Amino acid sequence: MATKITMPQLGESVTEGTISKWLVQPGDHVNKYDPIAEVMTDKVNAEVPSSFTGTIAELVADEDETIEVGGVICTISVEGEEAPEEETNDAPDSEAGGEPEAEEEGDTSNKKRYSPAVLRLAQEHGIDLEQVTGRGRGGRITRKDLQTLIDSGSVPSKDTAPKSAEPKHQTQQTETVSDAPQAPKASKAPEPVVSGRVEEIPVSGVRKAIAQNMVKSKHEAPHAWMMVEVDVTNLVKYRNKVKNQFAEQEDMKLTFLPFFVKAVVDGLKKYPQINSSWQGDKILRHKDVHISLAVATEDSLFVPVIKHADEQSIKGLARQIDTLASKVRSGSLSQADMQGGTFTVNNTGSFGSVMSQPIINHPQAAILSVESIVKKPVVLDNDAIAVRHMVNLCMSLDHRVLDGLICGNFMADVKQTLETMNEENISLY
Repeated sequence: MATKITMPQLGESVTEGTISKWLVQPGDHVNKYDPIAEVMTDKVNAEVPSSFTGTIAELVADEDETIEVGGVICTISVEGEEAPEEETNDAPDSEAGGEPEAEEEGDTSNKKRYSPAVLRLAQEHGIDLEQVTGRGRGGRITRKDLQTLIDSGSVPSKDTAPKSAEPKHQTQQTETVSDAPQAPKASKAPEPVVSGRVEEIPVSGVRKAIAQNMVKSKHEAPHAWMMVEVDVTNLVKYRNKVKNQFAEQEDMKLTFLPFFVKAVVDGLKKYPQINSSWQGDKILRHKDVHISLAVATEDSLFVPVIKHADEQSIKGLARQIDTLASKVRSGSLSQADMQGGTFTVNNTGSFGSVMSQPIINHPQAAILSVESIVKKPVVLDNDAIAVRHMVNLCMSLDHRVLDGLICGNFMADVKQTLETMNEENISLY
């Protein structure tokens, strides 16, 4: 009998995962711990290993399908006696003595459970799913079932439905009562009228996770916003003076970001209220300072974490930032790299932004964006006008946790730290 492989727990707060890519197909032989699928959970791609040595029997979950932790993603015919008895996929009908094959064919318990991939193919090719016989578990229609029909050219549409088919109102009722989480009601809404040339882009697992987290943050946390302007002329001069030597000695670039993170960390130590998170009936004030760092790619956003940032020098922060950014670019970021953040720094200035209103990284209490450093004419204390290097720091805060006074004091402290960073009072090591 085939043995179930289930969606693993890929993080302490993870409840589900999305199959982004299958690395095996039915009939493939795998060894224990061989990767069988790539799974997207909480904006991180992770490989799921096989729990046994054997031959893949069935891919229960489709690509782009979201499965709860503990849910079956595939089955495997196990070699030897590695499979524990309770993991065996015992069909209920086999207990009654019936033949599993015959009973499986009559099982239609999953007939109306459509994955996003199945819905997309059906919509693209005008397929009436009511006329399709599913070969998956419980009569479920799989993407392979539809692809077979498409390749054969015998695509059943509503126009070709037999006269004896169920009335239209009954079909609509069936669609309404379907409890499949994979078939959101939005998929049944009429498509908007568009003009001109368009390109339809499927929503990836990363994009879905970002959307869910951002909507959750905006709906739950009452956002307030403030901005301060900082004169970083002395910092710019110092960094430009030491960057070449630093690159030669450390084999990495010295950007401005480690200096900003250092100023933020020093401010969080003075105002620990900022380093908090909302937990419903309580507020957690974190004693450890773990800085989440927003890192964007062409189509995704990742938030890896610098652990114990308050214990790092400028060089240490630069090394951590360089390592995490490299992991994002190479796609090797792990779930552990994303966990535990207590405050987020967003480097929007890297693409030229001068002002932004960032969305809080839930359940953290605040996020700070570092905007682009620009040259501007500034009136000095002696009323002289000079060209200075100026930068805007923009902060969004959760008003359930924080108020303007404490955040204003924090921002003033970060501003003062940055404006006094020069060759005399800052060390890279």
